[in-house]
Parts: sequence; C-alpha cells; structure tokens
Amino acid sequence: MKTIKYLFSFCLVVLTFAGCVEDEKDLSFVTNVVAPTEVSMLFNVTQDNTGLVTITPIAEGAILFDVTFGDETEDPSSLENGENISHTYAEGTYTVSATAYGITGLETTVAQELVVSFKAPANLEVTIENDTAISKRVNVTATAEYAITFDVYSGVTDDTTPVSGNIGEVVALDYEEPGTYTITVVAKSAAIETTEYMVEFEVTAIVAPLTAAPTPPSRDAENVVSIYSDAYTDVILSEVNPGWGQSTVLTEVQVEENNTWFYSDLDYTGIVTDYGNATDVSAMEYVHFDYWTPDATVLGLKLVNTSYETGDPLKEHIEFVSSISLGSWVSVDIPLENFLNDTSGITQLLFDTTGNNAIVYIDNLYFHKEPSGTAPLIFDDFEGNGNIDSWFGDDCGMDNEFSNPYSEGINTSSTVLEYNDTGGAYSNVRFDTDSAFDIATNSTFSLKIYVPSSGITGSQPNQISMKLQDGTAGEPWTTQTEIIKPLITDAWQIVTFDFVNDTFVNWAGIAETPSQRTDLNRVVIQLNSEGNSDAVIAYLDDVSYGSVSTDTAPFATDDFEGAGTITTWFGDDCGMDNELSNPYSEGINTSSTVLEYADTGGAYSNVRFDVEPNFDLTAKSKYTLKLYVPSSSITGSQTNQISLKLQDGTAGEPWTTQTEIIKTIVLDQWQIITFDFANDTFVNWAGITDAPVDRTDLNRVVIQLNSEGNSDNVTGYIDDFNYHN
Repeated sequence: MKTIKYLFSFCLVVLTFAGCVEDEKDLSFVTNVVAPTEVSMLFNVTQDNTGLVTITPIAEGAILFDVTFGDETEDPSSLENGENISHTYAEGTYTVSATAYGITGLETTVAQELVVSFKAPANLEVTIENDTAISKRVNVTATAEYAITFDVYSGVTDDTTPVSGNIGEVVALDYEEPGTYTITVVAKSAAIETTEYMVEFEVTAIVAPLTAAPTPPSRDAENVVSIYSDAYTDVILSEVNPGWGQSTVLTEVQVEENNTWFYSDLDYTGIVTDYGNATDVSAMEYVHFDYWTPDATVLGLKLVNTSYETGDPLKEHIEFVSSISLGSWVSVDIPLENFLNDTSGITQLLFDTTGNNAIVYIDNLYFHKEPSGTAPLIFDDFEGNGNIDSWFGDDCGMDNEFSNPYSEGINTSSTVLEYNDTGGAYSNVRFDTDSAFDIATNSTFSLKIYVPSSGITGSQPNQISMKLQDGTAGEPWTTQTEIIKPLITDAWQIVTFDFVNDTFVNWAGIAETPSQRTDLNRVVIQLNSEGNSDAVIAYLDDVSYGSVSTDTAPFATDDFEGAGTITTWFGDDCGMDNELSNPYSEGINTSSTVLEYADTGGAYSNVRFDVEPNFDLTAKSKYTLKLYVPSSSITGSQTNQISLKLQDGTAGEPWTTQTEIIKTIVLDQWQIITFDFANDTFVNWAGITDAPVDRTDLNRVVIQLNSEGNSDNVTGYIDDFNYHN
C-alpha cells in the first residue's frame, strides 16, 4: 500500500505566519520561479521523557531551510531540502519557525506552536473519512491534549509502517483495494506512555466521475458528425445498447449537468445509427470519445458497415485504446484512416472491453476533421513547416529536431520536440510571439504529446500545463493564466487548451479572464507540475494556435441568418423564400431560418445565384448544403434527387454551358449533401468536353429538385450552403 502524507491544515493550537520577501542569497540566475509554497514542519518526539523532538521542514519549491527552535537557542539551524534536525526541549510551549528558500532566494516563513509535555496524551479524538475525490483514499485526523504527533497504521496485512502527522493535521492513506480494515491511531507526546484508538473502517472506491468530460471545441457542422455529445447536434440513433447477448447495462446520467453514458458490467455494447440511412463519416479525419473508468483494462471502438457480408474486410474494424488510465477523464482521438473498413456507410458502433466487464463512462463520441480553407495562426510540426522560431528550454533539456522515437498511432511524423526534465524545480519549454494573442477571437491551442512511463520518476500527477504569460514583463510568471489537463502515458494523444471554455487559473490578483486580456504573448508548457525534483521525458508535435481562413474568392456561403455572402438568390419558375422560419428544427439542423424551395409544377423550376469572380474549381471544387424534403409535399413519380448545376450566367443560353452533378436524397429528415466537381461523377451539356476543373467560365449555381421537364410538385428546405475546398 502506498502512503502519502498531506498537510491540509494545522492543528487548532498552531499559529501560522507566512510571508514572502526577496533576500540577498545569490541565486538570481533563475528568473521564472516563485517563492516556496506549502511550507510546514513535521514534529516527531521520542517517548522517553527527554523532550527530544525531530523537526522535518517540508515545502514545494524549496532547496534550503532555516529552522528557529523558539527556545533560548539564538541561531537558526540550516538544512537542505529533505534533511531534518533533532532538538531537546524542556516541558513547555514553543513557537518553532521555518524559513524556506527557493532557487532564486525568494523565501516563505511559517511558524507552528509546539507543546512539549511529559504527560500521556489525553482526550484523544479521531476522525476517519473516505476521500470524496480520490478513490480508495482515507483521511485521518487526530486531536489530543499534550500530544505532538500521531501515527496511523493502515491495517493492511504485512504493512507495519505507520504514516505520521502533527496533531490536528490530516494524514492520507491510499489503499490498493476497497474493504474493511482495522485502522489504529497512536497519539504521542514527550511522555513514555502513548494513547491509542482502534476501529474497523470500510474503505470505499469511487466508481463515478465527479466532474464532467472536457468540453469539445466549437466546430462548424460540416466538420463534425456527432453520435453523442451535448456540444454538437447528434445524428438520430435507432438503438443504444441493443440486446445482442451482452451483460452491459446502460444508464444515461448527469455529471455536472452534462449528459453522459454510464455503462456498468461492460463487456461490449452496440450503438445503431440507422440501417435505412447509413452515416457517412468518410470525409472525417478522426473519431473522438472521452472515457472515465475505475477498473477497465481494455477498451476498443468498432465501426461497422452492415451493407457488407460477414468476413468481408470492408464490413468492420476495431481499434483499441493503447493505454488505459483509471479514475480521470481521458480524451481519445483515433485517425479514421486506421479503420480499414468502408466508413462511407456506418450503421453500428461498438465499445468492447473483451470481456473485462468494467464500469465505463462515455461522452463526446463524434467524428471530426479540420476545417476546410483554414490554417493555424501559429504552428510547428518540427519538420520545418512551422512559424515558431523562439523555442526555449527553461531549466529543461529541449531538442526540437528530435527523431520521433514513437512513430505510431496518431503520429507517424519523422521529427518531434523532446522535453527532458531531469529534476529541475520549474522545468518548462516555451516560445514567444511578436504580437499578443487575441484570445477573444482565437482561444484554442492544440498539441500532440507522448509521455513514456519509463521516463517518469517520483509521484507527481501525470499532467500537462499550458500557461500564457506576458513575456515582456520583468516577472512574466506573475502575469500568467494556466490550464492543466491530465495525461495518459505510453500513447500519442491530442490535447487542446481552450482559454474561453476550459477551466483556467490566474496568478493571484489577476481578475480578468484570458479573453479580456491583450498582453499575453508567451506560451509555457510544463509537465507533471513544478516545485519538485522529479524527472519526466515527453515528446511534443504539431503545436498550433487558432485558425485563419485560407479561402480564396469567390466566396459563396449562406446560413440564411444574415451571415452569408450570397446576395443574388433567385427563384426561376419556382417559389423561393430565403427568410423562412425553419419548419423542421430538428436532427442536424436546429437553426432558425432556411431557404424554402417551392416547385408548384414548373417544368424547369430551380433556385440559383451568381458569383463574382468566376469559380476556380482547381482551388475549391466542393459545394455543400443541408436539405429537408417532406414527403407530404411531393406529387407525381419523379425520382427523389437533387441536382447542382454550374453555368456561365453571362451566356445568352446559360443552360447550354452547364455541368451537373445529381445526388439521391432521403425524405423527412435533414441531410448534408456535398457536390465535388473534382471527384464526383458529372454530366456536361452536349458538346462540352472540358472537365469542370479545366473551365474558368462558370459563375452560376443552379439547384433543382426531382428533375425537370415535368409538372410535379416538390417543396424543399435548404440551409448552410457553402462553397469550399
């Protein structure tokens, strides 16, 4: 059993003084540090009526201590971090002080009251509680008259080493397994006699997350296909956890008001989208989900295209999480290219523990891709393509031309940045930018990271911190705002830091949110906290910040909410209203306003618009829109389809210049349809031999439902039109 001592509070008789000043110790060669924190002293007294007390000073970020005994001894004793000192006291009450010095000479002083009595401890009161945040951790507090310290014995078989604390403090015991244990508390004064307390106590495991899964970044609809997430509009699911012989029980629960799937006894479970309308995710780049588990050892995600026969390699493929982390939310992004089956028609998704029968919480299951026509404002792939030229290792080994030692999973690039903290108290890597970040406009930073477990020493939490600072300030750390994220080991992962939506911590005294500030121009990346001498090695790649449009004219977008660039919509023998209240606000489209297409029998009904300049299909070849066609609006027997035609609108007979793509549609639901004039099958007007991408005369878009040359009726609703690459 691991035992960890936490000094959460001093006892009731302790009076604490704290202050920070700079002295003249010549340690000013390090600048980006703060005064030591969490300064305290552990007292340990011999039970022999001699008054011999061993004093151990403790602090985060300290290298030296001065201990003043509080009796007639005038000069303090100096100790290095990790040392202790023994001192003999007569019976009485003393104020013992410790001054902790950091590597810059910044100091913090605390004072604790020490009562030395040769009487046995009396009126012992013990409080034992399960920790509310950390699984299988027990917190023990003891108070007693005349006592200085107390020892706690865990009751674990063969564990005879106590954990000690000052009277009034909280001592934490970490157990490997839940269960009932006999916990013994021994209160000690300077007397020979001690006072004991013994109790049977049930240690419990936390088997549910206390905080919600990380909030996904904002994404445009065309860049995400969501299966289950409060952040996006989900596709309609036919079944969740269908009865396929599994033992799994599914319950939807609220975690901090966030909808979350709770799987108990999970061996495997299925999710069915729609067998009659498969979900096309082939244009996406990653599948993402967040998981929390207290006990799973294996977790895989399978994608299934049921249009293929069993045994066909195009039917299904499963990918497993490479390293399971317990007791915290973990974000997983799997490249869709890893799935070797046909992802253009996914009807089933399965989570599989290979019979592990575990407790697993799942949230934010979705497919996503990077936005078309955008590029990061700041980027470094360490292959020579980035624009960050000020990388600096601060008390940390750094090599930004390091050959990728773990070319696998989501990162098979050749070169990465090596982060090598060999025990520096404030090790980090950082870079500065010429101008301050505009967090209100672009709030998100992203990177890939791999932390090998073999490169870690000590007991620091596996985490990554990103700090934004004003690098021009004399003490940049005093300007910082920080986001901390947990990490898994032994696998590449993508970590995002959103300084608008994520939880951040400002330096003391800073009241502004990051998005309200205009002075931040430095990024500091730090692993496994600070103020310690533990080692950690990590590898970073694809560091990016924000995005900027790389789109080129012409621009043709319209959300029909007033944010579009299309001003020339026209109904040709067709009713058209591009300010219609959305009559089917559901599924993937809950927007307020759409374009209504009302063909009441016109032979060549369509809606259209023109652009300037002409389309450059070599730069951008795709047109995407959302469409809803109610079956109740259709008459006749025409094929349910949509046609998008490109024409030269300046020609006398524009239709004779057209090239056309036709797509089938489904009825009574919103769908996303993309027309790609570089890759889709197209039909040219008779006599035209040039492919669309070879033409420069096209400036008109014509949209037509259910063919032409007929008198049938059809009504459709169009939204979120976009011309893109």
